[in-house]
Amino acid sequence: MKIISVVGARPNYMKIAPIIRQFSAINNSLNHSLNENRIQHMICHTGQHYDEEMSNIFFAELELPKPDFHLGIGAGTHSEQTGRIMIEFEKILLKEKPDLVIVVGDVNSTIACSLAAVKLGIKVAHIEAGLRSFDRSMPEEINRILTDSISDFLFVTEKSGLENLKHEGVDDSKIHFVGHVMIDNLINYLPKIEISKTLNNYNLNKNDYILVTMHRPSNVDDINKLNNLVNLLNNLAGKRKIVFPIHPRTMKNFRLYDLLETFSENIILTQPLGYIDFMALAANAELILTDSGGIQEESTYLNVQCITIRNNTERPITVEVGTNHLAGDNFAYAQQISMEILNGRKKKGQIPELWDGKASQRIAEILLNKFSGK
Repeated sequence: MKIISVVGARPNYMKIAPIIRQFSAINNSLNHSLNENRIQHMICHTGQHYDEEMSNIFFAELELPKPDFHLGIGAGTHSEQTGRIMIEFEKILLKEKPDLVIVVGDVNSTIACSLAAVKLGIKVAHIEAGLRSFDRSMPEEINRILTDSISDFLFVTEKSGLENLKHEGVDDSKIHFVGHVMIDNLINYLPKIEISKTLNNYNLNKNDYILVTMHRPSNVDDINKLNNLVNLLNNLAGKRKIVFPIHPRTMKNFRLYDLLETFSENIILTQPLGYIDFMALAANAELILTDSGGIQEESTYLNVQCITIRNNTERPITVEVGTNHLAGDNFAYAQQISMEILNGRKKKGQIPELWDGKASQRIAEILLNKFSGK
């Protein structure tokens, strides 16, 4: 069985790493004489978002093998990226003729590689399927909808995904509720996260600081929104230290509008961090402010209060049963919720169903049964 897994941006690495470990474990358990049952697994890195230093850090920390293929696509408009990825990935598919392509998440690489595979009659598995923000102004929402509509295996992380896919008319035989591979990854690395020295490096105390990430265009491309963000953080910095690893897009705009010098001294601005260091900060924070997708889920598993500064979330389970608070794009409201949390009014969360570290095992079993004819 030959499989090519696609990664295009750093969040993809955490989602594909557990799958790679699972395939490796299966191969190691097989009798080496039974070569026909072994999994030949390859990785294609599209280079959609590519910072060589950070990519190397993530690959090393997550113990990922070197990609078998690197497309080196780089930056560009959504159409340019998608088109270039399709052209280059098709060449790989024609040469390698895999049985299956695995895509994860919702970046341009996800839909581009899915389209290229399906047009060649190659089956596609989408991990993290069925998530919907119902906001088509988000490019990720378009990628999610289109990828799900053409995939053969839809691996779902939460029950809203099941409901969304059924509402869209997807055949039940394609849909599999398996849990979340990103939580598999988090559980696997908790021992390393727990002994990380990151808090000491920034002179932080457990449960006594705020962690911030902001990168979505809706929050960081508008000067008024940026000013509101800076005001929010400066106000909260009077109560707690704040650590803010700054996304390149956000940093570019902070510099463009001369905002870096306006931050409180109690706000620690850093470059993007590796997986272990960042998750150590997340696990020990009193509060996280974000507009990211995955952090909503990781904070829910870690039982850390999270405020998502967006008008919607494609991960509603994190609000319904987890520790996530949806604040909309109202920075004043986000400050109100923050102050309530810092004053002790914390939301009691639960770990969602099947977020137990075994999602990758379930995915591998489903794929092996399907391709072995069971």
